[in-house]
Formats: sequence, structure tokens, C-alpha cells
Amino acid sequence: MARNKRYNLSSRVSNKPRAHTDIGELIRLRYAIHELDSLTLPRSINPLSGLLTSNFRGRGIDFAEVRVYQPGDDVRTIDWRVTARTEIPHTKIFQEEKERPVLILVDQSASMFFGSKIAFKSVAAAEAAALIAWTTLDRGDRVGGIVFSEAEHREVRPRRSKHSVLRLLNEIHDFNHRLSRKTLEQGQDQDSKEQNYLAEALRNVRRVAKHGSAIFIISDFRSFNETARIHIRQLARHNDIVGILTTDPLEKSLPAPDLYTITNGLNRARINTADRKYRQQYEQSFDEYRSALRGEFARIKSPLLELSTVEAIGNTLSNSFSEQAAQT
Repeated sequence: MARNKRYNLSSRVSNKPRAHTDIGELIRLRYAIHELDSLTLPRSINPLSGLLTSNFRGRGIDFAEVRVYQPGDDVRTIDWRVTARTEIPHTKIFQEEKERPVLILVDQSASMFFGSKIAFKSVAAAEAAALIAWTTLDRGDRVGGIVFSEAEHREVRPRRSKHSVLRLLNEIHDFNHRLSRKTLEQGQDQDSKEQNYLAEALRNVRRVAKHGSAIFIISDFRSFNETARIHIRQLARHNDIVGILTTDPLEKSLPAPDLYTITNGLNRARINTADRKYRQQYEQSFDEYRSALRGEFARIKSPLLELSTVEAIGNTLSNSFSEQAAQT
């Protein structure tokens, strides 16, 4: 892929909030790969700078041919049928699969339609997905994915082609621009019911993923339930998973003590953030939610990175990589 054009991710941060994606920006992120290549963290914990191609559990192998056994060949690869038929020892030769499937799950549900400063979580997730997709293609692997919301999902089978990336980006863009006040109303109607859309997306990944795939899950994981837990554990048995938790600072802690008018796009309310006990409970609730999610990913021996809505993608992923390195 040509890299004659450089693209600075950090320069993209502005004071103008982004509620929806710009398809042109998603496409132009192909020129930002060099920023991730320049990261100096260990390859074993840096999915975008080496993990995609060499440090997961290993690619598959394809049968190539049968030839006469030679000294030094692994006896476990002897083809006993051919040996019996010819009465001469023969061995099977395998070659490494050259293209690895990479699947990117992108959450575009109502809970992702939120942001306090720079971008909504849905936009940050879309841009991170674009960056991963372009990086995957640049490294010669096949890229595809599943974009999902409460109502539906769409699937793009892994291909090693620019067309496959563009199709995935267009699906993400389409889902993103469906997020609106109407989406929030529908999400509110579903609040009393168990949300299974992440579990359903993971179930579909189990259906299409080949053993040895790399699977990125970009979500706020607000619908991570027991069914989703079962699916992700099954996927982790034969694939390599990277979770990317998308967060906004306002989810972690309340703003400075004052009286605020807030809205979810449908209703308005006033809150007083001066109560210290309430502030502590709010922060503790988020910490417990994040710790539980980290614990689940630790059980399947997979990294969980954090994507912030208020930083440039390169910065926030770089910080997350650093935190991951400190924990290993």
C-alpha cells in the first residue's frame, strides 16, 4: 500500500464534537498506519504493530504435497497410506498459511451514541476499526468484520483487498448514521429486557471465524452478559481476541461540583454533583464494571485495551498499550 502521504492522528483533535462518522476520514486513516508502526512497545502486547502477523498463537498450515521421506523429516508427518502402497517411506509436506483472517466487531448500539467533548463513543469505535482494518490489509492479512446494533448486524467476510476494507467502512458508516434520537427511544424501550445484541454478534463470529483468526471487539460492553461470556470463551479456545473498551470521561467521574442540566436526547433532568458520597459511588460503579470486564479478558488470556473519546486514536491506543505493557 502506498504511503507517500503522511497523516497526523494527533492533529485531528478539535473542539468541535463529532456525533457521526465522516466516511472520508475513515478512508484517509489508511495514511495513519505509520504512527502505529512507530510505537516501540513489545510486539507481544501491541496488536497494531506486530500482533496481527506474528505473535498470536500461530497461523494455520495447509497441505502442500507428499514426497519421499528424507533424513531429518518429522516421523509424525509420514503418510502411511502412500508408504504402504509404494513400500517406500513418504512424508507429508505442509506450508504456512500466508494470509490470516482478521475480524473486527464494531458496536454501533444506542449506548455508544454518547460523548461529552471530542467525539461520541460510536465515532471513536468506527475510527479505531478503520485504523485496524487498514493496518491489517497493509500487513497482507485478510480483513473482515461484523457491525452490529440492537436491531441487526451486517457481516463482511475476510478478504485481502481494498474493496473489503471499503465495504466494511461503509457498513460502519451506515450503521453510525442511523444512530439518532429515534435510536435512543428504541433503546429506552429495551431497557427492561436483557440486551443480547453483543452475544448475538459473538455467536455469528463463531459461525464464520476460522481457527487461528484474530478477533478485535470494539464496544463499551454494556450488553456483556452470561451468554456473551460463553461465546467469547469458546472463541478464545481457537482464536486470539483483543478487546477494546470504548469509554468517555463522563462515564468515569462526574463533572466539577455544581448544579447541571443533563439530557439523554429525550428527557431532561437536573443533578447536583456536589455530594461527595454520590461522586465516590459513581466512580466506584464504573471501576467495578471495568474491573469485572478486565477480569473476564484475563481469564481468556486476552488483552483489554481502552479507547477514550477525548484523545486522538493514536494517542489513546498508545497509552493503552503502555498500560498493558506495565501489567505484563
